[in-house]
Amino acid sequence: MSVHEFTAKTIRGEEIKLDKYAGKVLLIVNTASKCGFTPQYSDLQKLYETYKDKDFVILGFPCNQFGEQEPGTNEDVHTFCQLNYGVTFPLFEKIDVNGPERHPLFAYLTESKPFEGFDVSTASGKMLNAFFQEKMPDRLEGNGIKWNFTKFLIDREGHVVKRYESPVDPLDVGPAIEKLL
Repeated sequence: MSVHEFTAKTIRGEEIKLDKYAGKVLLIVNTASKCGFTPQYSDLQKLYETYKDKDFVILGFPCNQFGEQEPGTNEDVHTFCQLNYGVTFPLFEKIDVNGPERHPLFAYLTESKPFEGFDVSTASGKMLNAFFQEKMPDRLEGNGIKWNFTKFLIDREGHVVKRYESPVDPLDVGPAIEKLL
């Protein structure tokens, strides 16, 4: 199985097969416009611009499941991303990444790369881990997506190589991307 076997609707409502990205290295990210991690859009765009000519693509999947931090319409999301961060990588329709209505792609991603915890050696990882331990300890269990801007690195064959939790800066994924290009 690979990510190439799934379909998804673009932010404009066009259903596409992800095999369109076969032969490319992908970074699949669940995103939100009103999150403390939203500025990661800037570094995601930098990554995309750096590697897009080497068959690298970022696929952004807006989600409103974490603190209702993506409340707008698909058009609102698209406009926000372009105006505030100059996003040119592909964005998809808002989806659920957890629960009974989760998109099958995210079921596959989370089953392929389980949650291994937050990197508490970083300030943001320590803060997010402490937040969950105090406010939502049950969320730390299982392999579901924990928060906005969880990132999955995918190889050219569509296999999940690595999972990066929300606090991981997109630019820190650059060396792993380079190894796959």
